[in-house]
Formats: sequence, C-alpha cells, structure tokens
Amino acid sequence: MAIVLSRRITILSKCIYTSLPFAHSSSQNRVFITKPLHHFHTSCLNKHLSVEVEICKNGVITRRFMCKSAIDTNPNSSFDPKNSAAKKFILYSYWQSSCSWRVRFALNLKGLSYEYRAVNLSKGEQFAPEFEKLNPLKYVPVLVDGDVVVSDSYSILLYLEEKYPEKPLLPVDPQLRAINLQAASIVSSSIQPLIMLSVLKYIEDKVGRQAQLSFAQSILDKGFLALERLLRDISGRYATGDEVYLADVFLAPQIYIGKARFNMDISKYPVLSKIHKSCEALPAFQASLPERQPDAQSR
Repeated sequence: MAIVLSRRITILSKCIYTSLPFAHSSSQNRVFITKPLHHFHTSCLNKHLSVEVEICKNGVITRRFMCKSAIDTNPNSSFDPKNSAAKKFILYSYWQSSCSWRVRFALNLKGLSYEYRAVNLSKGEQFAPEFEKLNPLKYVPVLVDGDVVVSDSYSILLYLEEKYPEKPLLPVDPQLRAINLQAASIVSSSIQPLIMLSVLKYIEDKVGRQAQLSFAQSILDKGFLALERLLRDISGRYATGDEVYLADVFLAPQIYIGKARFNMDISKYPVLSKIHKSCEALPAFQASLPERQPDAQSR
C-alpha cells in the first residue's frame, strides 16, 4: 500500500486488509491508515470509502482525520477532500454578526460550499415565524445540512468538525485541543454575548451612547487580556502554533470587530495582533469579511 500526501490524498491498494493496525505506528515521518471501514464488501473496491488517516512527523502524531479514499488498482486514482461534501449547505447569516462570520470563516477553511441566506437583524427578520422554526431563540447563524438544522455558532462548528473532519479545526494533541476550546469559549461566552446588538441597544437607551462604548471596550479589554495570557507561550503564526484551528476562527472576527466597531487599540495585545495579521492574509478569512457578503449592500 502506498500513500502520498499533498493537497490531495491518494490511497492505492489492490485490496483492503481488515487487520490493519489500530495502534499508533512508531514510524518517524509517514501517513498511514489506522482504521479500515466500518462495513466492507469486496464489491465496493472501486467506490469511495471512509478510512481514518494519521499524519506523523518525527514520530509524533500531528493530525488524525477521516477521509474518503479512492481505493482502486488504478495508480492514478485519487480523492480530493474539497469534494467530500457535494451538496450545498444553507447558512442563515447576517453580514455584521460575528457569530455568522466565524461560521463563514470555518466553512471556507474546510472548503465546504454553502448557500447564503440573509437574515436582516436590523429589520427584525429574525422574528419571522419561518425563521423561528429554524431557531426558537431567533438568533443567527443557522446551518441547514440536508435534514439537519443546527443553530449557535459553537454548536455548528463542532458539528462540522465531527461530520466533515478532513480539514480539522481541532488538533489531536489534548492540551492544544483544550486551549483551542478555552479560547473559543472566552470569545463566545465572555465577550460576544455582552456586546451583541440587543445588549448594546439596551445600554444606549438607558445610559447613553458614550456609556455603551465604554462598556463594550471594557468587556473587550478584559477578554483580550485573558486571551493574550492564555496564548502567550503557545502561539505561533496562529493561536496555537502554525496551523489555523478553532481558536483562530473565533478570535479573528472578534479582534476585527474590536478594532473597526469599538475603536480598540489592538497594539496593546501583541499576541492577538500577530494572530489577526496572519488570519487577515488567508483567502478563507478575506472571503468571509462582512463587507463582502451579499447583504452588506442592503445596510
């Protein structure tokens, strides 16, 4: 069996051995199958089949994921992970919503196409009975994947990670996974809910616009300082090294919004500034920018 890793994963085989090892290999630099199919029939040899793949560097497992493998006697057979989800998702989104933004960013990173359906929060479209059926909380984003409907950005991203893990948002290493989840939680639980449009509108109505801005800046500063300390000793180009993961998906839109909407001085947070600069250069991030969304012109 020969396995070649590049942007495409090619797995060549004349047969599948159900005795393939489940234990980790001690090989220093290899890509190899660790788990065969859940169900296998000899008639399926030329069809796309799911296998678990591990990538090792210097004896350490750096990535583990499922992929659809083209298993054939043809040496040119291959499978492009970008085509693993042929059908389109439907994403109910609002161009200014940071929660919607992080889902767009993640879908782009994973190479998953989607149909954009705008929900204009400023016009109250989230309160329409049709949308309430999708999300009783009346918030965006909502992702529809066939018969599956998932709301809340955190839930959506974990769903995508479980079902479409070819380009993982979570690393294999338990410590790095925990830090990614912690950073995502800081953004989604301790920052974003306190500065969402409905909360800021309430504060403005009660105590005025300047108090609203001061409140938002204090929330962002507290959260950014916590993230700065959390990631200081582990960050690389991105939050937890030189690969883009879940923490970056949550961080980049929130930092951008902090700068653009709340006049935050990001230079006070050198680690976050570096992460944001790296993310800004990614085509997946650029395509997810609020001003590039179909409903941005309707503001």
